[in-house]
Amino acid sequence: MSFRATVRAERLRFAEEPRTAVRFPGTGKRESVSRSERVGLPDTVAAGRDYRRVTVAYHLATELTGQPEEDRPAGGTPSDDVHTE
Repeated sequence: MSFRATVRAERLRFAEEPRTAVRFPGTGKRESVSRSERVGLPDTVAAGRDYRRVTVAYHLATELTGQPEEDRPAGGTPSDDVHTE
């Protein structure tokens, strides 16, 4: 899965310092990457400061690299589990 977004603003102000985190929850081995490119915005922003002519380009990608779980059909989700009696 891959996701890209670009956001632009003439003026941007944070009321408080943002807390950010990127997580890739779930099961299975995977390779993941997340990165952003900023113009007009430092890596650490200050609350209450105006930033002008800002652009942020964000890219997130993840790929499953392992075998499907043994108890689950390939491509299955927890609700797809097959139970026999």
